[in-house]
Amino acid sequence: MMIPCLTEAETAALLTELPGWTLREDGKAILRTFKFGDFNAAFGFMTRVALYADKHDHHPEWFNVYNRVEMTLTTHDADGLSARDAAMARTIEGYL
Repeated sequence: MMIPCLTEAETAALLTELPGWTLREDGKAILRTFKFGDFNAAFGFMTRVALYADKHDHHPEWFNVYNRVEMTLTTHDADGLSARDAAMARTIEGYL
C-alpha cells in the first residue's frame, strides 16, 4: 500500500517550519547537514536518531565524517515526502 505524499503546500509549510532543511532537486526528499563539536557529539546525535528511526520503522539516509552528518529524508513507499518524513525531521530538530 502506497503512503500518500505531502502536497506542494504541505512541503512548503514544512520547509518554512524547519528552515535548516532544503528540498532535494527532484522534490522527493529533504536534506540537511549538521555540524557538531566533535565526532563523539555527531555519533551521539546519530544514535538518538537511530533509536527513534528504528522504533518508527522509518530510517534516514545519512553520511558521517568526523563532526558532520549529512541526512536525507524520503519515504520509499510513497516515492517522495510523506508525513513520516515530517515527523522524523521535527523529532531530529528536537535532538539538537
